[in-house]
Amino acid sequence: QSCHKVFKLTDEGRPPPVAGSDVWRRLHSTHMAKPALPRVLFGTSALGNLFVEPTHDEKKAVVEQVLKAVPTALFDSAGKYGAGLALEELGRCLEELGVEPEQVLISNKLGWKRVPLTTPEPTFEPGAWVNLKNDAVQAISYDGIMECYRQGNALLGKYEARIVSVHDPDEYLGAAADEADLEARRADVLGAYRALAELKAAGKVQSIGVGAKDISVVGFVSDPVP
Repeated sequence: QSCHKVFKLTDEGRPPPVAGSDVWRRLHSTHMAKPALPRVLFGTSALGNLFVEPTHDEKKAVVEQVLKAVPTALFDSAGKYGAGLALEELGRCLEELGVEPEQVLISNKLGWKRVPLTTPEPTFEPGAWVNLKNDAVQAISYDGIMECYRQGNALLGKYEARIVSVHDPDEYLGAAADEADLEARRADVLGAYRALAELKAAGKVQSIGVGAKDISVVGFVSDPVP
């Protein structure tokens, strides 16, 4: 369960979608229309040096085993993972292993972008990431998500994320200082999903979603997002 403070997502206090509701059916039918996904996906935070710093060869060996385990591997990553290092290492590992872009699926949770490191250690999640050369800052808005999408694909090299979501919008809303700040953050989150909807409509991604610990945020974004 989320440990973040409870916040009001809509003026009506709309609850999250429940099984059988119109929103649930729409989300369910959309999901069912997508190509079949692997039953297991590989999270890539370890490629970003979470708590330890594996060598590149160790990282590549893990990626290679994932590729051998399933017909089409699905890797889940994020700009926040090692300030983009996980995306960078994933793209490098895949290319060195001779994997063609159409042979793999990549999910990128958008909302944090790489910036230069100007302090002794990264300013986000201090103590969690080992020996990073860059920092990351939150960028949840229309322009921020578009920038995260472009930067993420650049870090992946010849590969592109075809499944994208907003990373921790519940935490972003939960950090609001007051009602005015919360309203501004709500607008940022909706702008972020407008960006995702445009990427999907343009055929640049096949699926968009929510990466959140608090399911109530799904109800907030479900109606405005096509």
